[in-house]
Amino acid sequence: MMAWAILILIIAIGLGLIIVEIIFVPGTTIVGILGLLCVFAGLAYGFSTFGAPIGWGITAVTVIISTATIVVSLKSGVWKRFALNNTMESKVNEHLPIDIKPGEEGITLSALRPIGNAEFGNEKMEVTTLGELVDSGSKVKVTHIEGRVIYVEQLNN
Repeated sequence: MMAWAILILIIAIGLGLIIVEIIFVPGTTIVGILGLLCVFAGLAYGFSTFGAPIGWGITAVTVIISTATIVVSLKSGVWKRFALNNTMESKVNEHLPIDIKPGEEGITLSALRPIGNAEFGNEKMEVTTLGELVDSGSKVKVTHIEGRVIYVEQLNN
């Protein structure tokens, strides 16, 4: 009975590490490789402890459970919570001149973290700070312009 508990624990840890790799730390592969090693170690333990017929059965059950988990999670839409659904609707008009000059004041239309949107007169522009975070609705002043990047700083009220 203890051998079955050890076997299930090793395989469960491996599958858990693979899930952690996919959801929480994608791209590192270290956690995923450790997960695969645990699954393979569990399967090897099953073969060595219970023999080939039961070892193949354990392998089949592991593959079926893994496949079923993936299929159910894909069909249920659980992965949609991890997808970025925002779309970029802004565009860059390289040919249009920037009519804003250093020293002009405006109001932020979005939070600047450090990039966001601000309005100067009737003109809405993408602006950036030198690293500080500015809340939406704050007064800002243009410090300088480099190419098409407008740098602003928050004004103290």
